[in-house]
Amino acid sequence: MVGFDHADDAGVYQIGPGTALVQTVDFFTPIVDDPYTFGEIAATNSLSDVYAMGGTPLTSLAMVCFPEKGDLDILERILAGGLAKMVEAGCTVIGGHSIRDDEAKFGYSVTGLIDPARVLTNSGAKPGDRLLLTKALGTGVISTAIKKGVAKQSWIDAAVVSMTTLNKRTAEVVTSSTELRSAAPPGAAVPTWAVHAMTDITGFGLVGHARELALGSNVSLRLYANRIPLLEGALDCVRAGYIPGGLKANREFADCVVEFEDSIRDDIKTILFDPQTAGGLLISVAAEDSEDLLRALSAAGIPTVEIGEVHPDPKPLIRVAM
Repeated sequence: MVGFDHADDAGVYQIGPGTALVQTVDFFTPIVDDPYTFGEIAATNSLSDVYAMGGTPLTSLAMVCFPEKGDLDILERILAGGLAKMVEAGCTVIGGHSIRDDEAKFGYSVTGLIDPARVLTNSGAKPGDRLLLTKALGTGVISTAIKKGVAKQSWIDAAVVSMTTLNKRTAEVVTSSTELRSAAPPGAAVPTWAVHAMTDITGFGLVGHARELALGSNVSLRLYANRIPLLEGALDCVRAGYIPGGLKANREFADCVVEFEDSIRDDIKTILFDPQTAGGLLISVAAEDSEDLLRALSAAGIPTVEIGEVHPDPKPLIRVAM
């Protein structure tokens, strides 16, 4: 049902009249010093693509690369952190594979379930939709500052909270509209929302993933820079030059599809290309339903912000205004 066509977050394969599999895989090198926290972040990131499709994670396979003479206590802590997040997600770890490698790497292949009639892709956005974002940007530049040993503890703490927060509750709220209607008494007023597209903001940054959503949906997007939430210290890192290689690659690739208003500062432009780890969800929802969904997400403890809107005109593909 979903493959390579629109660079979506996960593959979807129908296995029955009302059942489809959602499948994804992700792993990477440590981005924080604490091994347990690294395991948590890796698991959170691996699970995110299933949530981005509106699915429910079911099983996972751990993937481990670790030095032959490495400290096994460190490996144990990485695995424990990952398992803790999988347990929180209700996703069973049923096995995995490990190889010797000079550099540690960790992640999961995750399989989930979804109703084939309710798959959320990155190619369904409609003109007039509002764009909601559920996490602040900045994990890429802050992680770079961590590696250089110059990140403030408050920056690290905020980034770790973001990167270890599952998108589970967000996906549950976004997909709960049908359940709310079916459970409500006859005649009761029930808030519902038409979510047309959804994607998670990860390695390609906000602009990169917004680009995929716009191209896949044959629309253009307008983003408002002054509404986009940023982690504490994110702009400090940009101004100090703590720029990850992934950010530079993202900007080289996608800068050509973005038109910035003259008033947008260069540090703001830069952070929009920052590669995120376990980032938030970008949700395209019908304009008339935006406020109801925002209230529902807020009530669930998810600090969601409306950052833009969908337009029919094809050029520029993305316009960033104040």
